[in-house]
Amino acid sequence: MLNLQINKVVSLKADVLSGLTVALALVPEAVAFALVAKVDPLVGLYAAFIVGLITAIFGGRPGMISGATGALAVVMVSLVVEHGKEYLFATVVLMGVLQILAGVFKLGKFIKMVPHPVMLGFVNGLAIVIFLAQLGQFKVEDADGVMQWMQGDALYTMLGLIAVTMAIIKLLPKITTAVPSTLVAIVVVSAAVIGLDINTKVVGDVASIAGGLPEFHIPMVPMSSWEDAWNVLVIIFPYSLILAAIGLIESLLTLTLIDELTQTRGKGNKECVAQGMANTVTGFFGGMGGCAMIGQSMINVNSGGRGRASGITASLALLGFILFTSGLIEQIPLAALIGVMFIVVIATFEWSSFQAIKKIPKSDAFILILVSGVTVATDLAIAVVVGVIVSALVFAWEHAKHVLVTRSTDENGSTVYEVKGPLFFGAISSFKSQFLVDEDANDVIIDFKNSRVYDHSGIEVIDGLAERYTKAGKQLHLRHLSQDCKALFTKASPCVEFNVMEDPTYQIASDKTS
Repeated sequence: MLNLQINKVVSLKADVLSGLTVALALVPEAVAFALVAKVDPLVGLYAAFIVGLITAIFGGRPGMISGATGALAVVMVSLVVEHGKEYLFATVVLMGVLQILAGVFKLGKFIKMVPHPVMLGFVNGLAIVIFLAQLGQFKVEDADGVMQWMQGDALYTMLGLIAVTMAIIKLLPKITTAVPSTLVAIVVVSAAVIGLDINTKVVGDVASIAGGLPEFHIPMVPMSSWEDAWNVLVIIFPYSLILAAIGLIESLLTLTLIDELTQTRGKGNKECVAQGMANTVTGFFGGMGGCAMIGQSMINVNSGGRGRASGITASLALLGFILFTSGLIEQIPLAALIGVMFIVVIATFEWSSFQAIKKIPKSDAFILILVSGVTVATDLAIAVVVGVIVSALVFAWEHAKHVLVTRSTDENGSTVYEVKGPLFFGAISSFKSQFLVDEDANDVIIDFKNSRVYDHSGIEVIDGLAERYTKAGKQLHLRHLSQDCKALFTKASPCVEFNVMEDPTYQIASDKTS
């Protein structure tokens, strides 16, 4: 009993310290993504607080961190530019409703359909995106207001501080694990910069994070009549649908990744509902919405945060930064936070995939590289959809080659075709070409003992064979159809003539009659 209580205390301590580390890393990310979406920094910070808190309490994956993300921000830009941020808030509310419905109807299970090469591509692509996002911090504004790459002492100072941060994170765990090395690195580098008065970019140079509590706010969009409401819906629904899909895909894939790292299992549908609740509330409190964040989730897990307390701590600490310590947080050097994210990139990228590419099938290697590239070029949702579609097409192409038809003659003089392999749209050409109608006996049997008919294309090709045998004056029987195949044929009867009474020359014979 005592050991159990001690373990709980140790776990809670790890969650709290890890949550504080994550909160520090959330600040520049939330600010940066808000600026990408063309809204005020506080809009991103409020989203990080609300989404993070609600998903930490009600989500299906303890230890996973959610907040404002770049994948959503890039979709929001055109909406904000064309219609303003009030339409964005309304969109986020509807986005949340759609995500709740996805959870209620248990659509989270479809994440299981994502093949492993797509998962690897997603992870590698996201690591590259996180890395590229940090490069923007290496730019400074010149006298003419134009952003230029750092040079000289400013660049060397930034790189030096990043190197020190990364060194502390990697080396401290070899000495002690009492506190998260990431948190120590941020504190030490910040103290050095402030104490030695080192001239380098800090969080405050990006934007101010000072503010008050988020206030309830109904999105100010025209709703005075049914016509106005319909016009608003026409504008926001496409954005809501895309944002909901991106948010759920990124959240569920991150959930799967954390499951693998922690050797535990999260609840996908519960996470969908929690994400939806979080975004619905966020839209009513002036936030830009969000989803799971793989970078911050990796920081949390690697720092020892495995429970709900870590996400709750991160969210409350972030709110505390906004309300009470904005001036102190704004003095944190960006180099320290960039160093943290570089460590995340190194930990996130599947370096073993370079070796795997040489060993796995070429089609899987192509899908891995394709998904990584599309993730970097567009966004996660498109990359995953493209990866799944290409994987499905490759699967269909490969299995189309596996249909083998063996021709023989039985003791009654009937021609017997024994089919091996799945019969579906990709295999019908190969299947059809293996029948010799003119050379067959008057009685022909197709044996499906080692085959299955999977779709309407399979039914159609059999119907075509039946017509050919009928015109040749021959009788066709189907044997050893499975129950699901029989059901498929029955459902297709309005479209395809398989009724024995209507077409006595085409009989679907059972094992007993054949």
